Amino acid sequence: MADGEGDPGVFTATALPGDPRLLPTVTSAFLGTRVFRDILHATGVYSGAAGDTHRADVPSPLGLRMAAPGAHSPAESFTLDTWTGTFSHTIQSPGYTATHQLYAHHSLVHLMAFSITIRRLDGSTHPVTVQLRSLFVPQSQDLDLTRGPDFQGAHYIYGQTLVPEVEGGPRPTVHMLWTPIPESLTLGGEERERRWEFLTAVAGSEEEARRSYSAGLALAAAGSLHRSHVRAWAALRRGCSVQLDGPLALRQALQGCLYYLLSAVPPRDSPGVPFHGISPGGLSNGTRDEDYWGHVFWDQDTWMFPNILLLYPEAARAILQYRIRTLEGARRNAQEQGYEGAKFPWESAATGLEVCPEEIYGAQEIHVTGDVLMAFEQYYCTTQDLKLFQEDGGWELVEAVAQYWCSRMVWSEEEQLYHIRGVMPPDEYHSQVDNSAYTNAVARRSLNFAADMARDLLLPVPEEWEDRARKIKVPFDEERKYHPEYDGYSPGEPVKQADVVLLGFPLMHPMSAEVRRNDLEMYEPVTDPAGPAMTWSMFAVGWLELKELQRAWSQLEKCFSNITEPFKVWVENSDGSGAVNFLTGMGGFLQVILFGFTGFRITRSSLLFDPAFPEGITNLKISSVSYLGNKLEVTITREEIRMEVTETSWDPPASPLEAVLESGQRFPLWEGMA
Repeated sequence: MADGEGDPGVFTATALPGDPRLLPTVTSAFLGTRVFRDILHATGVYSGAAGDTHRADVPSPLGLRMAAPGAHSPAESFTLDTWTGTFSHTIQSPGYTATHQLYAHHSLVHLMAFSITIRRLDGSTHPVTVQLRSLFVPQSQDLDLTRGPDFQGAHYIYGQTLVPEVEGGPRPTVHMLWTPIPESLTLGGEERERRWEFLTAVAGSEEEARRSYSAGLALAAAGSLHRSHVRAWAALRRGCSVQLDGPLALRQALQGCLYYLLSAVPPRDSPGVPFHGISPGGLSNGTRDEDYWGHVFWDQDTWMFPNILLLYPEAARAILQYRIRTLEGARRNAQEQGYEGAKFPWESAATGLEVCPEEIYGAQEIHVTGDVLMAFEQYYCTTQDLKLFQEDGGWELVEAVAQYWCSRMVWSEEEQLYHIRGVMPPDEYHSQVDNSAYTNAVARRSLNFAADMARDLLLPVPEEWEDRARKIKVPFDEERKYHPEYDGYSPGEPVKQADVVLLGFPLMHPMSAEVRRNDLEMYEPVTDPAGPAMTWSMFAVGWLELKELQRAWSQLEKCFSNITEPFKVWVENSDGSGAVNFLTGMGGFLQVILFGFTGFRITRSSLLFDPAFPEGITNLKISSVSYLGNKLEVTITREEIRMEVTETSWDPPASPLEAVLESGQRFPLWEGMA
């Protein structure tokens, strides 16, 4: 390993962070909790109306802490192993060790579990007792819970959320079974080692909770419960493996980001479990007044999605299906504001209706609608999955977004261009502006994609889509050769976060290298250094494009002030404020590696690549890039690029690939050939 020894995917400490928000999370697609916390969350289970909608707190039996009675300051260690998806706490006392392991089962997504193992280290025969300190009470401020009959030795509670998101709407039901937890556990005098397993199953029906609990019990009885989780999780990590040679801090950040982001996506074998999107702080966070209450933003579609798409397109499809399921709510949002089509909410929960507590964002930060559609476009270009659009509701969403943008534009007689007025750009320091460069550029991209998609589906293309895409204004200063953020922007005005720089990537808005450089030069010094974590990653990608490697590295380095020790939990802002376990920042960071270092760009006709490594990085290996039904192993060094097709799909058949160099030279890529 270059630049520092140690496993970059195992984070160990002898003390916990003073701020409990910075404890690591254990999460599956359906359940999540922060370690040592007395609540957990289940996906899609929100309580509260409209702007008060938040993740419902489910009481958690998992938040206990071991203690060694009578031991004076025993040696303790705490470890997050990202390779096995397991958190462990170990107490080392004279004569024995006690280990507490906690995990969210990756394939049994309704199951979380922990074990306590006591192992004798000497020849003594006296009993060894470990205390289990728990704050668990089977009550919730968000759920009307009732005690039911025990099942296979487990206690049982069930109930509905107290307040629906929409008046008269459904109130999700939670059913929970858990192994009763004693106040202490004792290793008998004749025993050398013993392990106790404790299961918690949470589901939307009693039947599913029982099925998951029974399956967990059977695996535990066979001694393979944790092993079955590790096997499923390791398969995901192998399939989404990204490794590089470089500074240890960079490699640790990479593996930490992959752990937290991959924890949030559904496993390959759970098609029956609806996916409810990814919020900035993930499923483990999002109670009332915390981490944006578990709502889904553009963070999912713009910052997290591209990484998931490149490594794991099946999970990317599940994210898009969440947006399709909430389309009717998006239609209502547009209608309530007097527009046609569908306007996706700035903050989304279960219905797709706007649930942002502050009206200004829901009314003005409309670029999110284009961000959603850009994810659909990237997915289509990468997979050519026509079924999503022909049979599964994708086309209806594309069409509705195009209709919204057309109705949101007004014609300027003076400029002979279409305007979008009264918006808040990604830079939230400005509101009620006209012609946000980013908003208008993403609207243009939406309309162009809708027209292309209609042609691919052999549908008529409305003339106004193409006309408005051609004639929408994207502000540009001909004299200074840069994009003003909006009409009337003055150079030097402070900016909250990445905004205009997003035109270059991910929007790939047409511009010369000179203009790309000018945009970076203009906005880098005026972007708030205390702004959100994902910002610097997009400046890094921009400088990598221009082969300004030192400038790219200096921007990427800024991200490290948002990564907390010892468990690599990100905070939204470098002062510790905002969301924690900030998956948005992690998504931006991963894009620097997956799209910046590689130069990957997803277009309608190809996957472009143009690598650039900052100093200190010598090798990058991505085990499984997904493209048009093929899996590619990509290895990039300072001397060469090596691509090998490791797998091709047969249903539908994968498209044959070839590598095309700038010289025009072509190399066919067949399975097993590099």
